[in-house]
Amino acid sequence: MLRKTYPYYLAGTAVKGKAKLDVIDKYTGDVATRVALPDAAALERAIDAAHAAAGPMRQFKPFQRQAVLEHCVARFRERRDELAYALCVEAGKPIKDSVGEVERLIDTFKIAAEEAVRINGETLNLEISARTAGYHGYTRRVPLGPVAFITPFNFPLNLVAHKVAPAIAAGCPFVLKPSERTPLGALIIGEVLAETDLPRGAFSILPMTGRDAEALVTDPRLKLLSFTGGLVGWDLKAKAGHKKVVLELGGNAACIVDADQGPQLDAVVDRLVFGAFYQSGQSCISVQRILVHDDVYDALRRKLVAKVKALKAGDPKKKSTFLGPMIDTAAAERLESWIVEAKKAGARLLCGGGRKRAMLEATLLENVPREAKLQRMEAFGPVAVLQRFISFDEAIAAANDSDFGLQAGVFTNDLRHAMRAWDELEQGGVIVNDVPSFRVDNMPYGGTKSSGIGREGVRYAIEDMTETRLLVIREA
Repeated sequence: MLRKTYPYYLAGTAVKGKAKLDVIDKYTGDVATRVALPDAAALERAIDAAHAAAGPMRQFKPFQRQAVLEHCVARFRERRDELAYALCVEAGKPIKDSVGEVERLIDTFKIAAEEAVRINGETLNLEISARTAGYHGYTRRVPLGPVAFITPFNFPLNLVAHKVAPAIAAGCPFVLKPSERTPLGALIIGEVLAETDLPRGAFSILPMTGRDAEALVTDPRLKLLSFTGGLVGWDLKAKAGHKKVVLELGGNAACIVDADQGPQLDAVVDRLVFGAFYQSGQSCISVQRILVHDDVYDALRRKLVAKVKALKAGDPKKKSTFLGPMIDTAAAERLESWIVEAKKAGARLLCGGGRKRAMLEATLLENVPREAKLQRMEAFGPVAVLQRFISFDEAIAAANDSDFGLQAGVFTNDLRHAMRAWDELEQGGVIVNDVPSFRVDNMPYGGTKSSGIGREGVRYAIEDMTETRLLVIREA
């Protein structure tokens, strides 16, 4: 179902290019297809075009932006199978999960289509004293102008969608650098956008290498940088100059299981398995640290180990596969070394730990020391660690004992504990009675501490891509 080659998109036009980038089938290791590889000169032309398109995009009416987004929704539905297969191949994501990500792509563009026609302002009462009698104030939100996006490999459809769709809704031309390891989804999105009547230069999609992409960060004509990826994002922010920066940089999410969860422990375990091992744990909000009350710890551990051992791993193109490969062998080797480190420091391996090329077994450990990488850093793979607690205060403190703060989960029937978690957990989001891996595409999503700054979620991204402009009228 894949073509032999794919073009990149420069100023809305497909460019075949001479240089080619291999796209690897993450399960077989074979070259699945090739894409045209842009260079720094192509990026300069893309920024020029986006700068020139700022006026036309600002004048592109809300109903026209909505029509573009609705066209995308319709075409993504028509190309659902193609998009899912490309995602399965380029990311190694099991096909059933790939289908799910296509649905989220559609949802995100649908939400953006709805938001495109309700980017509203407000009327201000300025007559607050005799001095301001006869003055009236109004605000509206206007596009920032050209914006820059850099996206990672793990959700190559939906994380692209969370930048591209709000930009179109807001009226901002954009230049996108998708991950060179998973470029196909973004390029298919570009192919669909090229079918619309977006103004010339409104978008460029360049699956280029990081060394050629510096202008995305440093060029002052780009008014916002939105980056999703690793902690290198902080270095990019330091180089970005005066432009606005939005960063989503991952986490090592904790999930608390309270003492009262005994009656529903099977359901809790099911969600923990999903949260920790869905798409091989390669999610910023994957369950990494499981904090379990002593009253239910032994029962949960027994049930969880049995469930994890039963997971089917293998070829992601098979519908029965739950666990596919990590993005590459180097990533699997890195996480395998963390498991070995934890064991040497006294951790107990409950299941998993084996590796074959990029396939790392679903792994559970307990008694992992606080200083181990599996406790302190983002695993970004199919590994979770178990830890007992006695009091809820202890669980809150343990969850907060992290440099990251993206989302946390709390399974509890105690409303007081749920509200305390919301008050005290140092996180961008707290999910009660589900895993931190839960996300809906219209909710604010982002973190605190090392996890980043700003929020995604379509409406919140639109707010970042627009600014408030004030009008004051004095009665004649």
